[in-house]
Amino acid sequence: MARGGGEWTGGIAGTGVLSFKRITLLVCFFNILIALFVLRFLYASSLHIYSNNDNVVKYTADEVRKMEESIRIRRSKEPTLLVQLVKKLKHEVATAESNTELSPNVKHKLVDEILQRLKRFDQKSNVTQLREVVETWRSEKLEEAKELIQGQNGVNSTLIVEEAGMLVRALELEWDVLSEEIGFWLPAEVTNEEHDDKPEGEEEPEEILAGRPVPAVCNAELHTDYGGAAVRWGLTHHKESAADCCQACLDQAKRARPGETRCNIWVYCPSEFGCFSPDIYEHKHQECWLKYAEKPKQNFKDRYSETYRNNHPKAPSIVPWVSGVITA
Repeated sequence: MARGGGEWTGGIAGTGVLSFKRITLLVCFFNILIALFVLRFLYASSLHIYSNNDNVVKYTADEVRKMEESIRIRRSKEPTLLVQLVKKLKHEVATAESNTELSPNVKHKLVDEILQRLKRFDQKSNVTQLREVVETWRSEKLEEAKELIQGQNGVNSTLIVEEAGMLVRALELEWDVLSEEIGFWLPAEVTNEEHDDKPEGEEEPEEILAGRPVPAVCNAELHTDYGGAAVRWGLTHHKESAADCCQACLDQAKRARPGETRCNIWVYCPSEFGCFSPDIYEHKHQECWLKYAEKPKQNFKDRYSETYRNNHPKAPSIVPWVSGVITA
């Protein structure tokens, strides 16, 4: 049994060695096949490259000579002088443009001179008059610069020769650009023409007060402000309409006790923007003032005078109040 077991074990080991050798041979054979495939691919690629090189066009000596002659003729026909002149002109233009920029100091001088000229004129001057002032200054400044360039005015001028040359160009050809750079401009003058399309003889339309109609007993007067002693302050007394304000005056006069002041003047603010008054208060829409005066007298009627408006800049041109005197 021991001998038989030894032979059987040896048989198994021999079989394992044989299998390992076979696997090694198979792997080597497979590697050889891959190497051959790679070599074949590289060889085919090299053939393709060489075949492309064979397709390069080859010119004969006569064809090369003709091409060289064509190139020589084309170059001889080029406008060399014109090209050189164009390059020179481009260089001169670029140099001139770089040298035409006025310095900030010169621009400040120009602004100061223009402002000094404008200060001499009345503030109420219109745009046309101001333009004439500026144009006169520009003409004088241009003449000064030209004289300086010609060497005729080197003493009284505030410019130097280099600045004068640039200024002549700016004032003559680029005045709009220069005026914009120095921040100087004048608005276009607007002429307002009055057009009266109303047929001749037709009366002005009557102005209508908001709210219900004002009774005749109220004697309402548009754009009118009556004075008098206050029976009821309008700052805290508002009514929906002028008719309601007048009615409040009538009611107060009826309810007044003996010896009490009775209302005979009402003053109402119909404007949504409030009404002007020379006192310190802000008078708002729908204010209703109840007043009394033995002899009622108008403070203002229709329009505030020009003298009054000069003394009171906030005053509008038209009196905004509506008032009335109640006659018993």
